[in-house]
Amino acid sequence: MQLGAFSVSLAVKDLAASKAFYESLGFQSFGGAEEHNYLIMKNGETLIGLFQGMFEGQMLTFNPGWDQSAGEVNPFDDVREIKARLQEAGVEISQEQGGESGPASFVIADPDGNVILVDQHR
Repeated sequence: MQLGAFSVSLAVKDLAASKAFYESLGFQSFGGAEEHNYLIMKNGETLIGLFQGMFEGQMLTFNPGWDQSAGEVNPFDDVREIKARLQEAGVEISQEQGGESGPASFVIADPDGNVILVDQHR
């Protein structure tokens, strides 16, 4: 199963303060928009999403069809195929969004309750 680009998505209280902190660790803004309360920060191949007021807690994020630089990967496992395989394995799916093709997402949790977002943008 090819899950695509990986990042850690962090719920932050103060986007500007978090941005400054991660910049001190060598991260640079890679995507997102401060006026929309989120930034994607990158250091080498490492990605961290900073999200203010969008969700609670932290989560692992996978983006099928993208590499670590948000470049398209072909071929790739479509998010609906990934979801079907997980459902067949007995994994509970929640927060499903999207149609029969194109962008879509879903959320799962590991046995310890760690949240995982599978979010396809293409």
